[in-house]
Amino acid sequence: MKSNGVDVSLLLDIQRWLSDVHHRPVLTQNWLRPVRPLGTGIQDVQELALSHVPQFAVGIDLGTTNCVVAYTQLGVEEPQVHLLPIPQLVAANTVEERTSLPSFLYLQTQQEGPFELPWGPALQGIVGEYARQQSAAVPDRTVGAAKSWLCHHRVDRHQPILPYGAPDDVPKVSPVEASQRYLEHLVAAWQHSHPEAPLRDQRVVVTVPASFDASARELTREAAVAAGLPENFLLLEEPQAAVYAWLAEMGDRWRKTVAVGQTLLVVDVGGGTSDLTLITVAEEEGELQLKRSAVGNHLLVGGDNMDLALAHHVAGLFAEKGVQLDPWQSVSLWHSCRHAKEVLLSEDSPKSHKISILGRGRKVVGNTVSVELDREQARTLLLEGFFPKCELADHPMRQRRSGFQELGLSYESDPAITRHIAQFLGQHGAAEQEPARPTDLLVNGGVFKSASLSERLLDVLHQWFPDAPAQPLEGKRDLDHAVARGAAYYAWTKEHGGVRIRGGTARSYYVGIETAGLAIPGAPRPMRALCVVPRGMEEGTEVEVPSGDIGLIVGETVPFRFFSSSIRREDQPGTLVASWTDEELTETDPLEATLSADEGDAGYDIPVRFHSRITELGMFELWCVSTRSDQRWKLEFSVREEE
Repeated sequence: MKSNGVDVSLLLDIQRWLSDVHHRPVLTQNWLRPVRPLGTGIQDVQELALSHVPQFAVGIDLGTTNCVVAYTQLGVEEPQVHLLPIPQLVAANTVEERTSLPSFLYLQTQQEGPFELPWGPALQGIVGEYARQQSAAVPDRTVGAAKSWLCHHRVDRHQPILPYGAPDDVPKVSPVEASQRYLEHLVAAWQHSHPEAPLRDQRVVVTVPASFDASARELTREAAVAAGLPENFLLLEEPQAAVYAWLAEMGDRWRKTVAVGQTLLVVDVGGGTSDLTLITVAEEEGELQLKRSAVGNHLLVGGDNMDLALAHHVAGLFAEKGVQLDPWQSVSLWHSCRHAKEVLLSEDSPKSHKISILGRGRKVVGNTVSVELDREQARTLLLEGFFPKCELADHPMRQRRSGFQELGLSYESDPAITRHIAQFLGQHGAAEQEPARPTDLLVNGGVFKSASLSERLLDVLHQWFPDAPAQPLEGKRDLDHAVARGAAYYAWTKEHGGVRIRGGTARSYYVGIETAGLAIPGAPRPMRALCVVPRGMEEGTEVEVPSGDIGLIVGETVPFRFFSSSIRREDQPGTLVASWTDEELTETDPLEATLSADEGDAGYDIPVRFHSRITELGMFELWCVSTRSDQRWKLEFSVREEE
């Protein structure tokens, strides 16, 4: 199969590799250093008490492509945020410290044996730069994109399913386990750098995409606690973390930069995903307040797609030389194009960049073959492919070439990020049929280190709103590390006070209620969706859900269905939705459970009403309260695949 003279089947190996993540059930390695036995003296008691007093505010960016840890001391008036150096293997026998940890896990063979790290042998897989390098040579044993699988509802994310489609003789890991492995490495790096301040005793914030629903957040929490993070750590949406990084940089000057009524559009384009958020500026008791007013869907398009687009183009250049790349070379090319993108999109970049691929056969002269990637061609390819000029009324294009689809990640069929932004603004306007009008733009993610990409995005926004074009927020930010820095600053503000971004839950949540009525052969009874959590419900609050009595089946295994929406803004607790489109309501993880029953109640409907609670940690709890006794049942989101 060829396209423009390029063997497209070879590039499919790159796309297949992008879908991979690993899991095998193993015991979690304990990275923590042993604690000396305590004596019975007063000094030992004092040391034990002091060891549990938080000393640091720590922010962890658990990224799709890279992980970063930032921290600052607590108890200081002006926080100074630092990056944690993360020791990791960069070659088979070489350990170096880097400010980021690539989110890749390489599962070595028994013949390779354990690799040594500063805190001991890595027996269950290698995380970081060496793992990313191994993804080219041994893609079937390398994990990537684990975070994106955490919100993939069509698979059981506790099962060892990844790398997806790998041979049966390859050990696999689940998305939860893979995320846990990344975090275990970060915990070990922290303990290595701060042995006197265990991470489980610090104020820790972990970032997640704003588009993560309740179940994906719960899975992240599960992986984090299993890795050694404190039970009371907080989750923070990544676009908000980017704004907190800007606030930390600006200090009190931010109040002179924005005014009441302004709307900030945050566009966060990472390696594997893109996140969209709107934050409005309001006033409360004479003080400026920031409020997150809307979040977008989980978009699986980002820097990895750009690297693949360049790889497709460069494969054509190789084809013109009569060189057809095999699968190993195709994956290697994809990695080379990531570096080429960073070089050619940087300031003062060269006019071209040489890309060389190791030879794999007799046809390759001198064991390597090289081509020159032109700077202007690369920039045009990325600008027109990912940030094309379009109309505000445009929506992402959906392409279907077959009624059969692999059950991998739900990658976007349209990589044009500007069209996704147009749809997002159209869904979240102040009034129906009126799109949201951002006054300011904050970009985040390594791709925006290229001024040409951020300038093109501003040009598109100017085209949409010529009378009041959005302006970039002032200041220079560390785009590679801003999310972790912002998370650390947020953890500090929780302890010391300071400006907070309000907003509560990013979605409204619903439970499916089966209607009563006459049975019809072959037809299920209609389902209605009852709103139990409105969008924007704040952490630490709870609400009684108005409704008539609803029958709760106890004493036997039955399914419970949950839905969510990021665009139904008017629904309040008790709103009953009789019909909806897939765009309006998205079914989240179902729950199959057997609720306890008193003697004689098994299999019967117990009349209940709902009580919803958003915990201080931002987790959703739904209580079913009996209207005829003091019985209560708590329903929690399941992550099991619907059977």
